[in-house]
Amino acid sequence: MMRPVTTRAEYMALRGSNEQQQLMTAIRNGNESLKHRLVQMNYSCLPNADGTLRGSTHMSNTVGMDIDHLKAEEMPAVRDRILTKKDELGLGMLEESARGCGYHLVFSRRPHMSQVENLQWAAQLLGVDYDAQAKDITRVFFTTGTEQLIYLDDAIFASEEVLGTDYTDLHGLSKSSDDNNSCNSRNSCQEKDYNGMAFSDIIAKYWELFNGGKVPVVGDRNALTFELAVTLRCICGYSMEGLQAIVPNYWAQPDGTCTEADRTEYLHTLENALKEPRRGMPLRLKQVLQALKEQQGVKACGGTISTPPPLPKRLPPLIKLLTRNVPWYYKPAVASAVFPALGAHLHGVHFRYWDNVDHEATFMNLLVGRQSVGKGSIKKPIEYIMEDIRQRDLLSRQREAEWKQKNPSGKQKKDPRPADICIQMLIDNLTDAVFNQRVVDVHNNGERYIYTIVDEVEALKKVTSSHKADEVGLLIRKAFDNSMAGQERVGADSVSGIAPLRWNFNASTTPPNARKFFYKMVNDGTVSRLDVATIIRPSEDDDEAPILGIYDDQFAAELKPYIDRLDAANGLIECPQARKLALDLKQENADTARLYESEAYRVLSYRANVIAWLKGMVLYVAHGYRWDKTIADFVRWSEQYNLWCKMLYFGSQLEKELNDEQELQRHSGPQNLLELLPDEFTREQYLQMRQQAGRPGPGDSTLRTWQTRGHIAFDETSARYVKIK
Repeated sequence: MMRPVTTRAEYMALRGSNEQQQLMTAIRNGNESLKHRLVQMNYSCLPNADGTLRGSTHMSNTVGMDIDHLKAEEMPAVRDRILTKKDELGLGMLEESARGCGYHLVFSRRPHMSQVENLQWAAQLLGVDYDAQAKDITRVFFTTGTEQLIYLDDAIFASEEVLGTDYTDLHGLSKSSDDNNSCNSRNSCQEKDYNGMAFSDIIAKYWELFNGGKVPVVGDRNALTFELAVTLRCICGYSMEGLQAIVPNYWAQPDGTCTEADRTEYLHTLENALKEPRRGMPLRLKQVLQALKEQQGVKACGGTISTPPPLPKRLPPLIKLLTRNVPWYYKPAVASAVFPALGAHLHGVHFRYWDNVDHEATFMNLLVGRQSVGKGSIKKPIEYIMEDIRQRDLLSRQREAEWKQKNPSGKQKKDPRPADICIQMLIDNLTDAVFNQRVVDVHNNGERYIYTIVDEVEALKKVTSSHKADEVGLLIRKAFDNSMAGQERVGADSVSGIAPLRWNFNASTTPPNARKFFYKMVNDGTVSRLDVATIIRPSEDDDEAPILGIYDDQFAAELKPYIDRLDAANGLIECPQARKLALDLKQENADTARLYESEAYRVLSYRANVIAWLKGMVLYVAHGYRWDKTIADFVRWSEQYNLWCKMLYFGSQLEKELNDEQELQRHSGPQNLLELLPDEFTREQYLQMRQQAGRPGPGDSTLRTWQTRGHIAFDETSARYVKIK
């Protein structure tokens, strides 16, 4: 089942995923057996009437052409010839093939010509031979990585009337330009979909949730296939033809062959499933579809379910410097984690967002990763960024200590506390009085930031006297908006003062602890205000300690000009390019949320856009008020990466809570009690709903009445009541 790829960002994310890069490295090193695991792209969609790949509804405006089996010495000349003729050809894409002995190119379709005639025309124009073996089918290329991409024109994404580029991660659906694979009875179900979800994905998720990821085998295939067919029949028209098209024949051999007796048993199992009483959409199917929908929210951010959007190949110089001493799989986390420290160097600086609301450089970074994955890799870059502030803090701490010594608590007449004491770096064990004093001090000394770094997010509880997660959530919400914070006290020795809260921090944690700590804050705006990052190490390196680069005086000297520019900045700073990019991303996010039908993605994208834009503004200042493509690409990536991490760790909970809110609004006001219940419900759920609706008594007579009138039936197997539609 194909789906359209409609933006350069999504296209490059597919090409540049960690898995794709690793596969290409292995293939180029001689392991060609891995080629079938590469992402597949289809640039030559034809109408389905001729039996081509499902998922294409229009003829594409492009044609894919494979030039294979070139000698190494021929490659440069052929490449130059293609690029020289790119305008006449209407070149949309040019890449090296997986094995590196040829090219894949995409050119504008001549609509008055057939597929074969288009290929012949291009071959004659370029003076090359094309692979004629697959000329009459939908062309599928095993896509290579970002390094192998030579040319890409956004025009291949822009057509409104045709699907220009389609992507499939399924193999064996058609003959590709590199292999000749035929469809058999085991994978024929992959050609169809339900509401944009491939039946192959639905079935795979079903086995994952309800059979430990294992498919039926001899001994259980009758029972398991029957249960699967009963689950799926309601979304394939309750027809035998529909079930045969989507339910795999687990009696078939790997090559697709099947004895007559086994095929009879397979068909008999489907027939029995269809004879079962109809009871609406089964609970299991709802759970599967919900799980896939939640995965779609992750996919909407670019990358895949297991790999985040790849870091751009070319980085802004400052980010390149700060990430150069860590392995590649740590670079995304470091690239995100440095911004709270960078932002702490700005003072009295305001940036104007596209909605004309002023923001400051507020960054609260949460690094989520399993234990011993290397979350400490962010510390050294941050340490060097904060060194100048640490040195200034030493002097202020010394002066504060001297003042306290001269003016002990309880002394009747005290010397005024020096007004220019300003301590920005905080430890993670504070009283409310100390925290508020620091907030007031940094405000009165140039509208600066306080900064905290903790090894575990739980330690943030210690920045307040209450030591509660809820209080930390309140501080996060106030800090992001620079809302007023502080305390007013009457006592002479009490700390009093109110000022805008400017607080940046770095905190690390594991996935379970992250979900536990922020469990009550996923849907109140707290999580959306965080900049979330993660570390996903390749499995082959899991047991190896990372080798870090050297942080020394040379590193500090290279970093200093950027820090100096941030320290020197002041006032309102605007950047038209950043403003336009933020507006573009806002529209893209809205389109993506609709495409993937993810309410959680839509909600999280609002502040993710602000956070990414703020990073762009900090980089704009740090690079001497210069904006370029590397900053724009980094901002785009940063937003998608932040969203990917949030959807991965918090998306399921947020999606569910938002859906529950919508359901509650839909059912507000007096309604039939049966309508308030799900399609399948237990007696306990019925009693709970009855109590919430204020109905007296146990309600057994109501259940009997619903059964008598045919509104519900009791399923002995699941011990649930099922609505009958």
